[in-house]
Amino acid sequence: MEPDVLVVGESLVDVVRRADGSVVEHAGGSAANVAVALARLGRPVRFATAIADDRYGGIVAAHIGRDGVRLASDPEVIERTATAQATLAEDGSASYEFDLAWRLGEVPDEPRPLAVHACSIGAVLAPGATQVVELLDRMRPHALVTYDVNARPAITGTGSEWRAAVEAVVARADLVKASDEDLLALHPGADPVSAARRLLDLGPVAVVITRGADGSTWVAADGVVDVPAQTAVVVDTIGAGDTFGAALIDGLWARGLLGPEGRVALADLRDLDRAALLQHAARAAALVVARPGADPPYRNELG
Repeated sequence: MEPDVLVVGESLVDVVRRADGSVVEHAGGSAANVAVALARLGRPVRFATAIADDRYGGIVAAHIGRDGVRLASDPEVIERTATAQATLAEDGSASYEFDLAWRLGEVPDEPRPLAVHACSIGAVLAPGATQVVELLDRMRPHALVTYDVNARPAITGTGSEWRAAVEAVVARADLVKASDEDLLALHPGADPVSAARRLLDLGPVAVVITRGADGSTWVAADGVVDVPAQTAVVVDTIGAGDTFGAALIDGLWARGLLGPEGRVALADLRDLDRAALLQHAARAAALVVARPGADPPYRNELG
């Protein structure tokens, strides 16, 4: 079997209430969005998730299957498929209310992925979070580990238990992505770069900060690189951060930075390469915010 990326985390259906009062349903969930985005970029990807045998589960299954995402475990381990009630503001930003239960079916050790990506709710919500951490511990000797904090206070809160759960995953990760809002929730009062450096102290090689329209930043032990956002007409922001994260993994893959040896090479990246990775991710995110729902771009759209 060809080398691939293993994505682990939640799937759900976004029930989107638009500013004009209309309601539409989109398959999504942070991890599902990353898996689909990677597949659309032509990367082989397996997905460990949880859905139920219900209408919403059918929507999710059709969505991930359409782009060739393969399941890494039996997903039917919950009673009902998760939903997120997303309410859009006039500027396209989204606020969420979740109905979500999370656990993980057994994921076999073989085949060994080049990278494992954990994110958002699935990385920190019990009881599945414990299974995710155990999976990362099993896979880390053979794979690069990436993690997107992508905080969802409506379901996880932002107290000490959530912070401890985030830090447990950060400590197992090589590359961490966090928005400025995530970092503020983790370390209230700290500026984003200082907060990112606190995460670096837990073990990652690099922390990538996203600031929406204000661009992104690569923070490593030896320096900081800032890149502006790509210009885009924003329809909504659903899936933008997830697409950014998937494109980062795609960029790492293109540079041969996946696998366990990738964590050493990642530390030695030049600032020019760090900037190029952020620019690649920003281009992908700019495309997804210009259309409704979590609709990641295909490889040929990136130019």
